[in-house]
Amino acid sequence: MTKSFGAPALFTLLTAFLATSVQAIPRITRTGRYLYDESGTRFYIKGIAYQEQGAVVASDDNPFGEPSTFIDPLALPDACSRDLPFLQELGVNTIRVYSVNSSLNHDACMSAFSAAGIYTIIDLALPLNGSIDRLSPSWSTNILEQYIHTIDTFSKYDNVLAYNIGNEVVVQETTQVRLTKSKDSSALVGYAAINGASNWREPLANYLSCDLTGSNSDATAIDIYGLNDYSWCGDSNFQSSYAGITNAFANYNVVAYLSEFGCISSPPRLWTESGALFGSDMNTVWSGGIAFSYFPAQSAAGQFGMVTVSSDSRTVTTSDDFDRLRTQYGLVTFINSPSQSSVAAATYPTCPASTSTFLASSTLPPTPNEAACNCLESSLSCRFTPATSNYTTVVGELLNVGCSLLGQSGGSCTEIGGDGQTGVYGRLSGCDPTIKLSYVMSQFYEANDRNAQSCSFAGNGTVNPLAPSGSASSAASSCIANPSAVFTPSAVPTTANSGASGGATTTGGPGTNTGAAVSLIDTNALLGTGLMAIASVFGAIWTLA
Repeated sequence: MTKSFGAPALFTLLTAFLATSVQAIPRITRTGRYLYDESGTRFYIKGIAYQEQGAVVASDDNPFGEPSTFIDPLALPDACSRDLPFLQELGVNTIRVYSVNSSLNHDACMSAFSAAGIYTIIDLALPLNGSIDRLSPSWSTNILEQYIHTIDTFSKYDNVLAYNIGNEVVVQETTQVRLTKSKDSSALVGYAAINGASNWREPLANYLSCDLTGSNSDATAIDIYGLNDYSWCGDSNFQSSYAGITNAFANYNVVAYLSEFGCISSPPRLWTESGALFGSDMNTVWSGGIAFSYFPAQSAAGQFGMVTVSSDSRTVTTSDDFDRLRTQYGLVTFINSPSQSSVAAATYPTCPASTSTFLASSTLPPTPNEAACNCLESSLSCRFTPATSNYTTVVGELLNVGCSLLGQSGGSCTEIGGDGQTGVYGRLSGCDPTIKLSYVMSQFYEANDRNAQSCSFAGNGTVNPLAPSGSASSAASSCIANPSAVFTPSAVPTTANSGASGGATTTGGPGTNTGAAVSLIDTNALLGTGLMAIASVFGAIWTLA
């Protein structure tokens, strides 16, 4: 099937018409482990992944085939106009977007999707320097600022269902994750996990939804857990594909859904898993899922995608995959059970203990302090001045080199690192990687009697003539007023609610808040962060509802 929607005026007219003819999209709330709309009807995520794939550089360091660039689909009004009829044809009520640019305007796309009854799940990470590095994890100012700006940008829209603070960050054993939150009042906060081995998959899920405070509070728990699961391949069935994970999550305490599904290893994709996912076999545990993917996406597993877009970006051609998903989604009937009034408030158990395959500390790192880190950057004697505009590709390598050189001269990089297993974090662990690199370069430069050549680092470093005469360590002590402070989660002061009228929120559980919100740009009101781990780490920013 081929259709063309090329005139920008069409999208403008469509948006205006829908905005005047349809009321604001209903708010979706979480009660216990289920989602409900304002009428008390249970809500299921019947969605599709919606993002064109960016540039993918194949290498041994990129086994997942993750892109190094991205295209923000919510900032392209003409493309949204082109695609909206097809999304409506599929009958989806949710799209998942993996990366967005908070500096762009998203009004047209978000308004049109809202008027069409389509919610968004927005991942907060960006490629490269905008996401947690699995191999060298840290929760730092650059990611904190990016998350804040993204949430601040999208908090005005009524159809943000959830923010994902990570996607498959944890991919193997001996890895832990902890997050705390200060949440946008109009959206849920979630995480999308890889379907790994059960000896760490379930502990990770429980760790994300546990209570760090010991008071049965949701203050340190996610609202919604996503599992990227491709177990159902070809003409399979519930017992062979999904019975195991459904049993594993039978007693999970917060919302769970399949954040990606649609196996391609046994073509054709029949999408018959939709019947099981939304039916009685699974709907007591899962609240729907996201079919992957609307746009073509190449991965190590093969080629995904249900449409192709013409070279002039005006025309969409659908595939047999699209037609089969449309048919299966059309057969879905939402079961309005259990009733919202019968659902018990969620409980938040104490966090699981460390095991040999899941090493987790309950000690949180400090909230990244951008002011302190910027103060340090301007005070360092040797500063990172990259020789290439694509500097994110060399920061990690230069840090490895710098730390190795420091180690050979009796120094160390403990001040910039952290250990999520022990809960011990260097006082500069929350700074941007480029500032950490400048700190390491300055230490090496000073250890070599401030020889200008020792600041070069293959042309990527420059002596700072305006730096104070003291050492890098003393500059850090000066900029960080209380380097030995221990971060303790606490309640966030609240102000009058100025959030959007729709989207999603949490109700019916201990420790939840429903009346007020804190400005997302008020850093003093933010509760930081996620614990770092041996192989992975992430954190989330919320603003308490």
